[in-house]
Order: sequence, then C-alpha cells, then structure tokens
Amino acid sequence: MKPLLDRSLVFVTGKGGVGKTTVSVALALFAAGQGKRTLICEVDAKGDAAAYLEAGPVGFAEREVQPGLWAMAMDTEASLREYLRLNLKIPMVGRIGPLARAFDFVATAAPGVREILTVGKFCYEVRERHYDLVVVDATATGHIIGQLAAPQAINDLVKVGLIRSQTHWMLDILSDPDQTGLAIVTTPEEMPVNETMELAERVKAQTTVELAAVVVNRVLPELFGRSEEEIFEALCKQAARAELRRAVDGDPAPVLDAARLAVTLRRTRAGHLDRLRAGIDPSVPVLFVPEMFSRGHGLRAMRQAARFVGEELGF
Repeated sequence: MKPLLDRSLVFVTGKGGVGKTTVSVALALFAAGQGKRTLICEVDAKGDAAAYLEAGPVGFAEREVQPGLWAMAMDTEASLREYLRLNLKIPMVGRIGPLARAFDFVATAAPGVREILTVGKFCYEVRERHYDLVVVDATATGHIIGQLAAPQAINDLVKVGLIRSQTHWMLDILSDPDQTGLAIVTTPEEMPVNETMELAERVKAQTTVELAAVVVNRVLPELFGRSEEEIFEALCKQAARAELRRAVDGDPAPVLDAARLAVTLRRTRAGHLDRLRAGIDPSVPVLFVPEMFSRGHGLRAMRQAARFVGEELGF
C-alpha cells in the first residue's frame, strides 16, 4: 500500500471526540516540516485546525499559517462562485444572491450536489498541483460516505454534459490510490473501534476511495510490566500496606489504586486494539499516537503530535 505522505489528497475522519482534527493538523504539520507544500482544509469550518496552529481564523482563500503550510475553511457558496468562474467563465462580484438560493433548492432536492462542491474543491487543488499534499479535516464518520461517494452519485444521475465531465475527473482522482486515501481516526475504546470497523467496510463497499490508514489516538503507555504488576499485587496485601503506611507516614492506597487502574485501562484498551486489528484489512497500516496528557491544543502540542505521527510513518 502506498505510504500516506506519498499521496496528494488525504481525507481524515473519525467519530466525534477521538481527535480527528488533532491528527489532521499533526499530519499536515509534519508533511510541511518534510518540505512538502501542504494545504489543510477544514470542512465544518469551526476553526479548530487554525486555532490548534495558533493562526487565527481562516476563510475559503488559503492562507499560509506555518512555513510551507496553508490553511482554509470550506464555504460552499464561495466554492460555487469559484466553480462558476473557472468552468463557466462567469465573473462574480459580491454575493451570488438568487443563484445561491436556487443552488440551495437544487442541493436539497438532489443528493450529492452540495458535497460535490466540497470534494470538487479539494480535487481541483490536486489536479492543478497547487500543493504537494492536501489534508482534509473531513466530516465525522456518519457523513463521510456521502461526501466521498458524491461524485459517483452525480455521475449516476447525470449522463451527459458539463457536470458529467466534471465528476468524471474527480472520480479519477478519488479512485486513484496513488493520489487519494482515507485515514480513520479512532481511540482504543469499544464504541470508536466498532464505528471504525463498520466504516472501513462501508468505505470499501460504497466508495472508490482507498482506506490508507487507521490512526489510533490516545494510546496509553505501558507503565508497568508483568514483574512490576506482581510487586504491586504483593504491596496491596494487608501486611504490606501496613508496612508502607509506616514507611511513608501516610495512606498508600491512592497510589496503589491508581497503579492498578492504569494497568486495567491498558489491558482493556489493548483488547480493543486486538479486535480492531482483526476486524480490518490486514494490509491497512495501523498508526498509534500516544496519550499526550496535554492541557491544551496549541502549536506546542501539535508539534509533539506531529513528531509522533512522523515516527509512526517511519521517519
């Protein structure tokens, strides 16, 4: 399977709360650090990616936020304006007005129309080779299939004409595993793992995009080995606790309980990881990003996350 950073377009998705934006930013930041001219795109336009980079708000027009790294936020009306200007040679000044309202009506009636403007923007940047890598902080797992499948849906709906020709080249880019890949972000917990395995199956069955990687975020470090666990078990016995209480002049129970909890969480999450590995195609790389125990999501934390991502990618 082609390495993630050797592609031109990478969509990053995941269940809400698993760190999808963190991984997107880390991947883009690392790629830029490797000398790749990189664009990170926010689909939901909440501004989290720019905030994580301490860059301030970004809009539809790309802005360089770090050396070699540009950022933008998706705006379907702005994308429609750009599409009309580039493909129909219609100059646009100010807001589209009635045309935008007509578009909203059509987009509501025909599935995939709104999504095609989103995906089309990213594919256009790839086709024109404005960047070496486009990283898309995409919609969550519940909506990503509709977004990735939009060109095919329009292709099935429209058989001839300009729109058909537009979706054709988009499909060529999305369907080419040398250019495009999807990364699913999860955490080593039951529900996110279940959603990841289900999404992997749906991506294969309903889209032409290749699943390029699964990124497991917030993996707990193995603090204690088997020998240390045996020591803790011995210390938890009543006689040993009494000796510890006298030695430290305090109750050792909170420390011992915390150690036991750490071991339990690690083992439980390791079980979920085993289930994840068994539930997806063995050719799909599984990358691990450790729990950073960070209080915020600023540039310092993102650089640390980028370093972890780079190590997992083999750099």
